[in-house]
Amino acid sequence: MSADPRSTDSSTMVTQLDGEPVEITVSVDMVKRGLLVAPAIIAVSGLIWQMEGAYSAAFAIALVLVNFALSAWLIATTAKISLGMMMGATLFGYLLRLGLIMLAVLLVKDAGWISLPALGATIIVTHLGLLIWELKYVAITLAHPGLKPARP
Repeated sequence: MSADPRSTDSSTMVTQLDGEPVEITVSVDMVKRGLLVAPAIIAVSGLIWQMEGAYSAAFAIALVLVNFALSAWLIATTAKISLGMMMGATLFGYLLRLGLIMLAVLLVKDAGWISLPALGATIIVTHLGLLIWELKYVAITLAHPGLKPARP
């Protein structure tokens, strides 16, 4: 009796992933790169939008870096429980993290030290810029998941 190849095994959704959490490694690398470019982003925002722009850029960079770290932590933690939990955390964690960014912006939008154009531009540019920059350093192979191995 042969098994139907189209059937799905429900046990794969409760399988946990063991091993090194590559999400944490990639996220830490992105945070390091974000901290590396933060002074330049803050300086440019300060030149364009004065001190309010510099403060807003610093706040936005902190939001982005916390967002990346929280994302990696959610995935790494739930992957140890089950794949189904990880998928749920990835989907609903994304919505939760967007909500937290929105809440943070709503809480400071009327503060005297904030520049909304600087805040919005920095959030968008920093998210996209760090993700695109990280593409150069991520190994998209099963042989070396996570960051590319260092060359000898």
